[in-house]
Amino acid sequence: MCTSALWLLCVSLLFSTSLSCYQCFVDVEDSLRLCWGHILTEHNIRNVDACFRKLDRIFNNNEKVIEAGRVGKGYDKQLKELLDAEILPMVEEFDKRLNDDTVYEERLQTAADNFIAAASKLPRVSGCLPPCGFQSAGAEYNCITCQYDSCEFPLDCPVKEIKVMENSRRQMWCNVPFHLPDDIEVIWRFAEEVKTQEVDQFKEVTAGVDRLYSIPSARLQHHGTYLCEIYSGQRSIVRLYYYLTVTPQVVVGHTELQEIFDLSLLPGGRLLPAPGGPTLFPLLPSPLLLTACLTALLLLLFLSLGVLYWSLVPEETSLSKQADGNEDLGL
Repeated sequence: MCTSALWLLCVSLLFSTSLSCYQCFVDVEDSLRLCWGHILTEHNIRNVDACFRKLDRIFNNNEKVIEAGRVGKGYDKQLKELLDAEILPMVEEFDKRLNDDTVYEERLQTAADNFIAAASKLPRVSGCLPPCGFQSAGAEYNCITCQYDSCEFPLDCPVKEIKVMENSRRQMWCNVPFHLPDDIEVIWRFAEEVKTQEVDQFKEVTAGVDRLYSIPSARLQHHGTYLCEIYSGQRSIVRLYYYLTVTPQVVVGHTELQEIFDLSLLPGGRLLPAPGGPTLFPLLPSPLLLTACLTALLLLLFLSLGVLYWSLVPEETSLSKQADGNEDLGL
């Protein structure tokens, strides 16, 4: 059994292996006063160490107690008030008085159950929202470490690519899915012609509270990466990146015409018929039809030559007979 001079050391050694909401909010002196009169019924002796082990089992190693303590930012004070309401009256009641271990077991277990029920009703947080940004509102209290766990996300968000046609208007919003403080400052920066997240390559464009950046008429010199950085006080909360690509209007017009022409062609080089118009026949005939046409043309040519030949033969025969008659007459 620990002497009074070593009680503080005993408490530290007993609670050093694991932490819980109990150790976060209850002073060591109060724990010593609470366990002073703990009696082991089996041996009828006072044993403070056994009381500390009982506290460790009921509170420190109780997952329900730890889970109930996962409250939102600023509600750790309410956790302390709830636990003090259960433990401090017992401290005053048990201080310098002997009580059996069964009484300690029942009273401490009831205190733990009451704390779990009350703490579970305190506001929770929606949690951390990925993928980036310092989200203090998303942190929750951790009874194991006795502090708030922050969202461990990088400040830099992934680059969002934006394409815009020359001479058109474009707007970029510096929006995030998590809650922002009221005292924010928004700084817009620009890195011309490059896609980058290197902060030293950017030049400041505007500063204020406006999270909207507008380009009335996009030009080729607007091509590059835009950075929106949000501050609270002197601390950076999040950095958003937009990579803007400006397409020249001449290239856009040529591309659109090419797309229209490609879409208007059917397989085999045929054009699509006009809406509501007659169906267009293929521009090139099939091989069978071409063969038939050529055969017909050749037959027509041979027939024409035959008719011409037979029409010339009687005329030549008549001229020959006339010449023979003239010779007989001595002409």
